[in-house]
Amino acid sequence: MRRGVARRGVCYLRAVPVPDSLVNDPAIAGALGSLALSHVRAGSSSLALRAVRWHEGLARLGVVLPFMLVHDVGLLFSSPRDQLEIGPRASAQVISARLRDGVRLSDSYRAMLDELGESEAARRAPQLKMSDDLIIVVLSRVLGTIAARTSVAPAYRAAIPIDASLFDGLDPQLPQLFGVTRRDFEGATLATLEAGRLFVLTMADALDLDTLRLFGMLGSEASAGALAQVDLLAALDSPEANDIVNFSLEILPSVLETKTRAASGTSASFGYSGLGTRGSIDSMVLTELAWDDLEMVRRMAENEVLYFAREQSRDEQKRIHYLLIDASASMRGDRQTFARGMAIATGKKLLLEGEDVAFRFFDSRMYELQRARNGQLPTAHLLSFKGEHGRNPARVFAELANDLEMSRHHDPRSPVVHLFTHAALYIPREMVQAVTALAHLAAVFILPSGGKLDLDYLDLLNAHWVVDHATLAHGAARADAAKSILGETDTAHLRAGDEGPASRLAPQSQLGGAKSRRAGTPSTRPPPSSSSY
Repeated sequence: MRRGVARRGVCYLRAVPVPDSLVNDPAIAGALGSLALSHVRAGSSSLALRAVRWHEGLARLGVVLPFMLVHDVGLLFSSPRDQLEIGPRASAQVISARLRDGVRLSDSYRAMLDELGESEAARRAPQLKMSDDLIIVVLSRVLGTIAARTSVAPAYRAAIPIDASLFDGLDPQLPQLFGVTRRDFEGATLATLEAGRLFVLTMADALDLDTLRLFGMLGSEASAGALAQVDLLAALDSPEANDIVNFSLEILPSVLETKTRAASGTSASFGYSGLGTRGSIDSMVLTELAWDDLEMVRRMAENEVLYFAREQSRDEQKRIHYLLIDASASMRGDRQTFARGMAIATGKKLLLEGEDVAFRFFDSRMYELQRARNGQLPTAHLLSFKGEHGRNPARVFAELANDLEMSRHHDPRSPVVHLFTHAALYIPREMVQAVTALAHLAAVFILPSGGKLDLDYLDLLNAHWVVDHATLAHGAARADAAKSILGETDTAHLRAGDEGPASRLAPQSQLGGAKSRRAGTPSTRPPPSSSSY
């Protein structure tokens, strides 16, 4: 803070002495004092406070950097330029008094920030409204090598309180805070940054903005901790993930306008939505009272009395969707891109409709369940997961049946299983029967080049779709097939889920126009919905 002092008609500003609690605590003074080397000033203290979390998150990932470097670069990637002021925050005398070659290093640092701020990534990233967790991952990718190459350890362990008032009027206090401790760590980092300037700028230019955009649209579970942030880093590093991202961005606009629709129920919490054969006496259709006594008793005994059905949210229908994604070696390349892109879009569509969604990968075994929480998909996990354990469909479905059997005792929700897999998923028929006795099951099968679908359990599925190799090879046809499947998902999956596992509702599918055909062998049950591309 500053106070004015009047002398002979001239107003001078002097700094208020720094509180002893700051000066005597190197964990606070050491980190805040490094801002004397900063060249980026936030327009508000709340923006500067975000840098505290970025600094702590990078430390959890093992990326130890001076606070001023995290503060400056993070603000360039997170804040519009009209909210920032670029320029030195301390005089050259203050810096040179404590840091050898400090002025030269500070000038070199400023030049690097100017170049970084002009990069496409820094200009577009603030528009994506990235979360703090995603900014931590971006900073780790851009500056991680600088931290690894800096051989000097800090003389203090930074621990800044989450208090925006610390940044109010901080600039006058920086000279005193800068002199609290040795600044060898800051000097060594700036020297390393000067030597690796081109590398940092290249890493910034190599950031995949489409991936960052997808994370902004779908969210991520990085807030769960450092392990989830590792998934984010793997997604940014993976060329395969970039293909999935591009495909997802093609088909997601078709589902982002999906809204939660009301469903029928008996609870007197919402308005009327239609007619049903269950309800309370106050919801009975009044014309039912016109029947004579004997007919009325018969209609009640045979459940023919009509009631007004009330609206209720789909959350109250107690249903959960499990999206199973094949991660075996047979799904590499275009098949992996299509399966994971479809899983992401299907999961987002279901979330927007108010459904509960969970994801599981499988190859020769089932992997850990990943749930969508707070309306956010585990996007990083879906993009970065790799299976390395061969292929064993019989074991996978036996494990799935056991899991469904166990979950029914503590989870009353009706399960719906969505399967995204290769067309050669040969499962014993009895295993599929065990699963369909506990849950509804729908599948998207992806054919290899020149292959065909020849599975003996197709008649047990509630719905299935077939995508051939020629469709996958053409971007426009692939996107059209995905959008058509997503359009049919509501009919084939959700309406089937309303009736419970014993129901076999399977409406006729008309996907793909003339290409649509019935697949599988008819049985005594209603035939499953099926389409081919």
